[in-house]
Amino acid sequence: MAYFNGINRIQFEGRDTDNPLAFRHYDPKQVVLGKTMEEHLRFAAAYWHTFTADGSDPFGKGTAVRPWDRFSGMDLAKARVEANFEFLEKLDLPFFCFHDRDIAPEGDTLQETNRNLDEIVALLKDGMKSSGRRLLWNTANMFSNPRFTHGAGTAPSADVFAYAAAQVKKGLEVGKELGAENYVFWGGREGYETLLNTDMGFELDNLARLYRMAIDYAGEIGFDAQFLIEPKPKEPSKHQYDFDAATTLAFLQKYGMQDRFKLNLEANHATLAGHTFEHEIRVAAINGALGSLDANQGDLLLGWDTDEFPTDLYATTLTMYEVLKAGGLGRGGVNFDAKVRRGSYELDDLFIAHIAGMDSFAWGLKAAAKLIEDRVIDGIVEERYATFKQGIGADIVSGKATLASLEQYALQNNPMNNRSGRLEQIKAKLNEVIYRV
Repeated sequence: MAYFNGINRIQFEGRDTDNPLAFRHYDPKQVVLGKTMEEHLRFAAAYWHTFTADGSDPFGKGTAVRPWDRFSGMDLAKARVEANFEFLEKLDLPFFCFHDRDIAPEGDTLQETNRNLDEIVALLKDGMKSSGRRLLWNTANMFSNPRFTHGAGTAPSADVFAYAAAQVKKGLEVGKELGAENYVFWGGREGYETLLNTDMGFELDNLARLYRMAIDYAGEIGFDAQFLIEPKPKEPSKHQYDFDAATTLAFLQKYGMQDRFKLNLEANHATLAGHTFEHEIRVAAINGALGSLDANQGDLLLGWDTDEFPTDLYATTLTMYEVLKAGGLGRGGVNFDAKVRRGSYELDDLFIAHIAGMDSFAWGLKAAAKLIEDRVIDGIVEERYATFKQGIGADIVSGKATLASLEQYALQNNPMNNRSGRLEQIKAKLNEVIYRV
């Protein structure tokens, strides 16, 4: 069954086109720094925002017009599978991502829930085989059901912890069945509301126990996906344990799991943590932990996760600059964890929004490549730290210097060799590069 009648396969038509259903900058076969755009960006659609979201918010019912919503239960789940592959093919998206509860409804028992999941996974596997589309990552939704009110891996109830473990076990089996390239842990309610009733140390120990169980079971079944943790500072929990990249890395280092996990970083989560997206990517990259990206943007006037489609060219350029400097995303990708606005409820808005996001990242990729080729930023950074290449600076870097030798040097009262940071120059050049590529 076709759900997007009247919408043809989206083509690259160049920046001069006036067709809203065409790419202006994303040409999947265009080579940038030795790889095609498709290879650099590895775009994915988010099942939850694209096929299950209905535009509802705390103040009103859903507005989205979706042809599959005439179904219910398992029939609805099956219709969404068909819509997913039609959507991926028409946008030429190579990947998709999902939570387990996005693709199949929960039953009255865990046994029924798993049977529902198995039925839909079989359909997804067939669709992947016939379409050539792949699963970038899957994950377990352990935050929506009321059983997870106080958390999953950090729940104060052993029964809830056991249920969460069973759900993760099934998620790993699903990932292996579908050949997922990554498996994500996002602890939506792994945090606390108040320390007055919380044993933080015990909860973190339990979370680490769950992760170790997952590592062990993945090994048992031969599931070799890259494990990812997705940081977020708040919402729904008041204070989530995976607050940001640095906090998450500290957790992994404490429990000796830094070699088994990388990070799935989201732009809007960085905003909520008081960081830029490029900051979070840099922190992950310099620690060898850059895994994958959730592409969206937040509204700086709003204090929650608005998950808007990314259209800020300054942000996409700096994002792709960090990715390129880090050597790329490897097995990760750029997943559009983004939703159309409540007022953008028509079916073609789903395509227009993804086109805008894909074009914005393609534009950012081209601009970032130009920055690297022309050494716009590298040259300034190298000049800024040039004093560490020779003399006393070289002694510091090599480990030859001591406090005593540095004191002797300082007592010579030589002029301080500070230089301008050239921030305005960099930003002016950045603007110039972005709008000329």
